[in-house]
This record gives sequence, C-alpha cells and structure tokens, in this order.
Amino acid sequence: MKKAVVFAYSSVGYECLSVLIKRGVNVALVYTHEDDPGETQWFESVYQLAKKNNIPVKTSQPDLETVKAVNPDVIFSFYYRAMIDMKILSVAPLGAFNMHGSLLPRYRGRACVNWAVLNGEKEAGVTLHHMTARADQGNIVDQEAVSIGPDETAHDVFLKIIPAAARVIDRSLEKILTGNAQGVPQDESKATKFGRRRPEDGLIDWTKSAQEIHNLVRAVAKPFPGAFTFHDGKKIMIWKTSLNVQGDNVPGILVRTGDGLIEILEWEIVDIKE
Repeated sequence: MKKAVVFAYSSVGYECLSVLIKRGVNVALVYTHEDDPGETQWFESVYQLAKKNNIPVKTSQPDLETVKAVNPDVIFSFYYRAMIDMKILSVAPLGAFNMHGSLLPRYRGRACVNWAVLNGEKEAGVTLHHMTARADQGNIVDQEAVSIGPDETAHDVFLKIIPAAARVIDRSLEKILTGNAQGVPQDESKATKFGRRRPEDGLIDWTKSAQEIHNLVRAVAKPFPGAFTFHDGKKIMIWKTSLNVQGDNVPGILVRTGDGLIEILEWEIVDIKE
C-alpha cells in the first residue's frame, strides 16, 4: 500500500482526501490550516475528516524532518493555501502533485475562479499537475472544465469545481501510484497569472460597463466579501445584479453605468466602521 502525505484545505481538499481514503491509500499525515475567524466558513473541514479517519493531522508550519520521518511515496496538495518547500516535495519518490482551480496554464496564482468570473470567462476548471519550485508550472497530469453561466457567481462555479476535482484525482490515482503520471508540459505562450484579491477590491466603479459591474458582483458575491458602493455617507453592499433591464417596470433598482443601465436585485446597507 502506497503511503501519502496530504496538504489540504477547503471542500476541494475534503473531497480529494476522501477519494484517497476510499481508494485505500495509506494517508500517513495531513497538513491543513486553522480556520480564519474572520472568514465565512462555507466549506467542509479537512481537519475533521482526518480526525474521523484516525489520520494524524497538523495545522502547524510543515517541516522537513516530520515529513521525512513519515517516508511518503507521494505527496498531494489539494487547495492548500501556502507554498510548500521543495525540500519537502522532493522527499516523495513518486512525486508531488497539486490540484489547482483553473485550466492551466491559464489563471495561475490565487483566487482563480473569482478572477475567471470577473473576467467574463465562459468556463473554469481544475488541473492536477506536478509541483515544481515555481507555482502552478509543472507538467499537467489531468484536467476537467466546468461551465460558467452568465449569471452564475464564483460560489456557484466552486460548487462545480469540487466534484470535478474529485473525479480528476480518482481517475489519475492509479497512474500516480504506479509511477506513470509524467504528464505533459504546459504551453507557456498561453500562461496567465493573477494574484490575491482583497475585500477593498470590491469597490464598484460605475463608469465601467454594465457587464463589467455585473461580473464584479458575481465574482465576489456571498460567501465572499462582496461588491459595494457608497451613497449619502452609507456603504451599500450589492449582492445581485441583472443585465436583463426591460423598461422602468422592474422589481429592482436601476443604476446608470458607463454604457447603460444595470438592475440591482439584492443589496444591503452596512455600518461603516471607523
């Protein structure tokens, strides 16, 4: 039975770890993160899954000696939120593999699904790839696309990403465990990279097009921090919009943008913290 060390977080981490457990992989150690009290917890707990299955689990910074003591055959990273030292990744003779939330080589980096929705993409996806010294650049083992509907939020797309990731690791596992998952190099000419998004990035610029504003609202709608604007000294969160504006007889509020009207369907007035 092959032995694995798993770095995982979020529902993607939960479902991919579940696949390893169901497939009989000897998961000898799991690293995950402490939940952020300032972040809405909408996903499953990797920590609790490991505990339920009597797998040693740590939330501390990974260290080389601990991983070497486990003597893993393979290392997996499923939505783990930190870079892992190459000295640790090099411990496993079968390699180290990461599940990334985009169709690489496009959308390397952070907040991939949010950026894809913000940029008006029609599809997103997941990619299982070899981990290298440079993030998201290793050979691709497998990937699967999911659609992005015109009114779907980033959360809607994440709910499609989760089972797609589980399917990818499930069908790739035998190749990995038998040393036959060399993968194919990424096409660097098609690579794009995006960084971390912050709550303040949700500020709406009403001079932009209705489509751009609609995409921003979708990209950061709940459970993410949300798009917002200010009016009469008040902060207004905009949770849902529509581009299907048909005259003045509409249920929402009409706002003029840089190229026409947008309908605000859900909003919330919040206190402005000093």
